[in-house]
Amino acid sequence: MLRVRCLRGGSRGAEAAHLIGAMLGRAVTGWVQRAFQSTSSAAAAQSHHAVEEEHVTGPVPEECPVCCYNEWDPLEEVIVGRAENAYVPPFTVEVKANTYEKNWPFFQKYGGQPFPADHLKKAVAEIEEMCNILRHEGINVRRPEPIDWSLQYTTPDFTSSGLYAAMPRDILLVVGNEIIEAPMAWRSRFFEYRAYRPLIKEYFKKGAKWTTAPKPTMADELYDQDYPMRTVEDRHVLAAQGKFVTTEHEPCFDAADFIRAGRDIFVQRSQVTNYMGIEWMRRHLGPDYKIHIVSFKDPNPMHIDATFNIIGPGLVLSNPDRPCHQVEMFKKAGWTVVKPPTPLMPDDHPLWMSSKWLSMNVLMLDEKRVMVEDRETTIQKMFEKLGEFIY
Repeated sequence: MLRVRCLRGGSRGAEAAHLIGAMLGRAVTGWVQRAFQSTSSAAAAQSHHAVEEEHVTGPVPEECPVCCYNEWDPLEEVIVGRAENAYVPPFTVEVKANTYEKNWPFFQKYGGQPFPADHLKKAVAEIEEMCNILRHEGINVRRPEPIDWSLQYTTPDFTSSGLYAAMPRDILLVVGNEIIEAPMAWRSRFFEYRAYRPLIKEYFKKGAKWTTAPKPTMADELYDQDYPMRTVEDRHVLAAQGKFVTTEHEPCFDAADFIRAGRDIFVQRSQVTNYMGIEWMRRHLGPDYKIHIVSFKDPNPMHIDATFNIIGPGLVLSNPDRPCHQVEMFKKAGWTVVKPPTPLMPDDHPLWMSSKWLSMNVLMLDEKRVMVEDRETTIQKMFEKLGEFIY
């Protein structure tokens, strides 16, 4: 799901950020600024020579259809993904690094083929019911286009087939009235943006800003082809050393590694988001926003929502199995850090590309309404204690 529009006049994050900008920014982002200093401003110096061009478009509408600064303002419009036609990604090195050894035979056998039909049927039905609930709550639901993900494609650097359009949160990031298309790191997701282009063009025509981050070539140099990862212990050691399957060959990031609290945006370096991608985002958003790098005791970091999920002003869910290394800074800044209960999902549930901690990856409809998985009764009780209404 992707939060597209929230109620105007909502929080911009100042009351949530408190002292984080000063404390966390100095602690964990300094080296990035040193590593990627701008080398030239000559282009800016020539700007006064620009020739005024003829306007070829109409005026931008005053009421932009896209407006979202955080994860909790009253939700008015949302994009919900599709599981139709989903294909198992080919078992390439970046997929291997983001999955566990027990699931590797599945990818080796079914890579480039459809996901099991019975699972897809259930997934489609569940997503449709989610859309019905959201509509019942007065939220406008938008969907990506159905795409044939079986088609194989070849670039000068690789050959692959597709994956799905089930996760708009992975590929699109909304910051204010701007939609940013992420330069994702999986080769099977290279053309995923095509499912969302009709929607994005519609939003653009109605006044939204639209930015596509530099498309990565996904050449072999973007990946550590010898990345060692047979055991969880291997992954813990590598993550602690700051070593990931993606290199710094070119910028890449998944939008789902960023989480917003108004003018403060938090991000993790992960298997799919590198420091070049984070630095691109910092420069692109400019001085109006602060990008803070946070890290966790996580053997396989990929997407921040099931690890560190900001659900209200100064209120965050922090995964007890993946503690945040900077958590004391949040506490000193006045944040309330809540540890969600252990998920109730059974061990035999197939989780080819995710973890049970999806239980904490919830959707806030506003500060008092939250959508959670119906079988996760313990986290429902947690939200009730926090004064939330459960959907």
